[in-house]
Amino acid sequence: MKWYSTEVSPGHEDYTSADALLSFAKQHNIAVRGHNVLWDDPKYQPGWLYSLSPAELSSAVHKRIVSVMSRYRGQLIAWDVVNENLHFSFFESKLGDQATPNFYRLAHAVDWSVPLFLNEYNTIEDSRDGAATPAKYLQKLRQIQGLTRNAKMGIGLESHFGTPNLAYMRASLDTLGATGLPIWLTELDVLSGPNQAKYLEQILMEAYSHPKVDGIVIWAAWKPQGCYRMCLTDNNFNNLATGNVVDNLLRQWQSRAVSGLTDTRGFFEATLFHGDYEINITHPSSSAHSFVVFSTNASLQSPLTFQVSV
Repeated sequence: MKWYSTEVSPGHEDYTSADALLSFAKQHNIAVRGHNVLWDDPKYQPGWLYSLSPAELSSAVHKRIVSVMSRYRGQLIAWDVVNENLHFSFFESKLGDQATPNFYRLAHAVDWSVPLFLNEYNTIEDSRDGAATPAKYLQKLRQIQGLTRNAKMGIGLESHFGTPNLAYMRASLDTLGATGLPIWLTELDVLSGPNQAKYLEQILMEAYSHPKVDGIVIWAAWKPQGCYRMCLTDNNFNNLATGNVVDNLLRQWQSRAVSGLTDTRGFFEATLFHGDYEINITHPSSSAHSFVVFSTNASLQSPLTFQVSV
């Protein structure tokens, strides 16, 4: 959905690839995040943007936000509205310091149903990168929220790790989590090396155990030319060590069937992993009913379905 992919020349939009990928995801019940509406890195702009005047660029950006977000509204679980805004400033350099908040204000007007993320790297991966510290991230977030008070916001952390500093990662997540906003690790991978699988497991366990982390997306797609930094399988789709890590953790993080009787007050308690559950409730003197209960977490779109006989 990146701009350089969907509008190679001005006014000639082509969403064929994005439509096909979204259709595939729907067929296989895969949730999709919108990535991305705008990217502040000068290297990743449609080439024709460079010759535009500020007024023309502003108009083009407005059209872009409305076009892509209205097309996929209601089909996604989130949007990365601006990508890598703490490291780059292509749009701000041409449209002024309030450009980013204005983008989010328009994005909220177009699609207010899902969280709008600010997606950034090295906020939890590398304490040496002063451009994207948790404090800098929160400063930008507050600037955006100052102009879009009612928008659902989300914290997107790309998570391109080398050797992880788990203490720094945890402290950063604590700092960002204090906002109460949903946190997603959006592009998780680990630099190739002898400890790649070990580090991946440590990072996944650290992220999953944090109460403010709502989602993890792994950047590990296989392609014939090779992996970007990390794959989960070889060319024959057999698991690599990293793939074994993911499969083993997914098995560990699934709660098995739990059954029991309510107490005298009608309560039953169980310890479960985060996730969606089908609940079956039976009572010998009542007929069957069914109802749906939605999660109170605004960043989770899938309902919890309860099948009930009372």
